[in-house]
Amino acid sequence: MNVLSNQVNVPVAAPESEEVSVETIRARRRRRMVVNSLRVLILVVIIGGWQLLTSVGKPPLIDPFFWGQPSGIWQQIVTWVTQGTAQGPLWQQIAVTLEEAILGFVIGVVLGVIFGVALGRVRLLADVFAPYIKALNAMPRIVLGSIFILTIGYNIWSKVALAVVLVFFVVFFNAFQGVREVDRVLIANARILGAKERQLSTDVIFPSALSWILASLHTSFGFALVGAVVGEYLGAYQGIGLMISTAQGTFNPSGVFAAMFILAVVALSAEVALTWLENRLIKWRPNTITDVRI
Repeated sequence: MNVLSNQVNVPVAAPESEEVSVETIRARRRRRMVVNSLRVLILVVIIGGWQLLTSVGKPPLIDPFFWGQPSGIWQQIVTWVTQGTAQGPLWQQIAVTLEEAILGFVIGVVLGVIFGVALGRVRLLADVFAPYIKALNAMPRIVLGSIFILTIGYNIWSKVALAVVLVFFVVFFNAFQGVREVDRVLIANARILGAKERQLSTDVIFPSALSWILASLHTSFGFALVGAVVGEYLGAYQGIGLMISTAQGTFNPSGVFAAMFILAVVALSAEVALTWLENRLIKWRPNTITDVRI
């Protein structure tokens, strides 16, 4: 008995676990360094190759009149920052597009979650509205921008409406599928314990579908930006989409690419914010060595 006790009480697992933890941290750091180095290398190759191919040769391999140059794009951004755009200060154009995208994103997410959860919970509603949802989803929704411009006007709400339509279906299908994928045994156990339908929806079904909904937010904000920019491109008084349309009309490819670069910065900033929100709301999700944060 004493021999068994001595063997059981020998602490042999602690150093090994600490060593595994240290190795895990080191592996993550090495992987992060490799990933970031490759990202920078790809960016340098693309920008350097672009500048080289538009500068070398008589004529150059790539015509800068049509494709612009990285140096010209940078100069265009500096001009917009220091002197403003044809529509006004640069920050004002960014603010208008962000306002339209955020409003469309929030409204589209709320409507998508409400309808997705409702149709996922009530099979009768799903059966009734299924053909209409499928028909609207099959429609090229970008063409609705022209209708919104004609009916609502050139104000921000025509762009918000287009952003809402683009965001709604992404969130709706994720919320609908998330509700359908909830463990039926978990729902049955909650009912046995006395949970009412409202408690099932708020305490069991919605939290279980939350990971599906949050996953759709990363894609849907990009669609909200697309809706705002396309709406501005079709007709607006201000915004990044109008800047792109103006640059196209004046044969200024550097202006088009500069506006696209600004949109990319805005989209990446939103992605960082959404990732932070997701990590705060879903703390139970495990981290792995192969996890790469983009």
